[in-house]
Amino acid sequence: MKLNISNLSNIINGEIYGPVLDINIHSFSKDTRTINNGDVYIGIKGENFDGNTLYNEAFEKGAILCILEKASFDYKEVDKPIILVDSSLEALKNIGEYYRNNSNATFIAVTGSVGKTSTRDMIYSVVSKKDKSLKTLGNFNNNIGLPLTLTRLTDEKFAVIEMGMNNLGEIDYLSKITKPHIAVITNVTTAHIGNLGSRENILKAKLEIKNGLVEGGKLIINNDNDMLHNYYLENKENTITIGIENPSDIMASNLEIKDSKYYFDITYQDNIYHANVPILSVAFIYNSLIAFAVGVLTNIEVEKILDGISSFELTENRIDFVDSDKGYKIINGCYNASVDSMKSSLEILKNTKGNKKIAVLGNMLELDNYSKELHEEVGTYTNGLDILITVGSDAKYIAKTSSSKEIYSFDNNEDAINKLKEILEKDDVVLIKASNGMKFINIFNEIK
Repeated sequence: MKLNISNLSNIINGEIYGPVLDINIHSFSKDTRTINNGDVYIGIKGENFDGNTLYNEAFEKGAILCILEKASFDYKEVDKPIILVDSSLEALKNIGEYYRNNSNATFIAVTGSVGKTSTRDMIYSVVSKKDKSLKTLGNFNNNIGLPLTLTRLTDEKFAVIEMGMNNLGEIDYLSKITKPHIAVITNVTTAHIGNLGSRENILKAKLEIKNGLVEGGKLIINNDNDMLHNYYLENKENTITIGIENPSDIMASNLEIKDSKYYFDITYQDNIYHANVPILSVAFIYNSLIAFAVGVLTNIEVEKILDGISSFELTENRIDFVDSDKGYKIINGCYNASVDSMKSSLEILKNTKGNKKIAVLGNMLELDNYSKELHEEVGTYTNGLDILITVGSDAKYIAKTSSSKEIYSFDNNEDAINKLKEILEKDDVVLIKASNGMKFINIFNEIK
């Protein structure tokens, strides 16, 4: 998939400005802060700045070529090549599609209200046991990040692609670029309900992942999720189900916590397999079942599938376990929060061995008119904790329905930090979790 300036220009319907150099194109970047020597820089206009104006900085940092929008370009003389296009986003889409269409990999697309990243990582842990694999890194799961992810393709046999969304139509766009062989929906909950208005609309948005499926492609769903279960009852063709409660194609049973792991049995086609996952939350058993389903659909040996599940490692910042200098354990969930990820993190907290169990919970954002009732729902899952600390106006509703032994509510992170410094002792376990906008990473850094 090596490209030169001429054929890249043809792919993106661009016009070459400046010298036409004989260069090989192998990597792309949209960020001058992290650009590497030899990258092609793509200027993208954002809300706060126009990346198209930063081409001189990109060249100074080693870019060999820039792709810029005509409307933002100043047409000054340059000594390195520029390709001018009508739309950088359309150009990026075309580049991503070029790499996808010239790859022989099996593409697995993952979406869902909660657990996209951990499921993506679990699937990658399984397929990479079989052969060379690629996965989405970080939060590169939108209309910019996904095509950039596809440009990393070389000779992989598997590609695990995460798809995020805030509104209807976004997964449709991503799925049609990716053309997955297997699509996964982890669940349909209340994340982004403020944007979409109802869980029915959230389901509709997630199901857009099917729109790009190759002919004969398979959909894997969590059959214990009520919305997906009801969908499955009317749409069983080419759909694979996983579950613990509802009868499914692949099921888990005999769940047991031992030695800081969750042990369970997987039943598939009348066979029982013994599995374990190193995260103390049932949510990761569902992730394991999805990864098992991907494994059997791609003809990976069961032993390798189980090895991939048991050796799974979480992406940093999703749920990190950090031992502080003072002897207490921190569960860092600062990246984001929804009702279900809050519940899963609280389950992990309760199942982790320690002295006092402390939760610091902040506002969950993008819930609109549903915020009060959903924060109150989270509060019912804090029962049995030694100490609950909430931060933010909406998080006070968590405190309202909690029966934790001690409860403190604050309006800012600084007060929460001061309380933690006062109460934390050796061998305590503290969970820190809120939507990213609450900047709970500051709390984590202060007590680490």
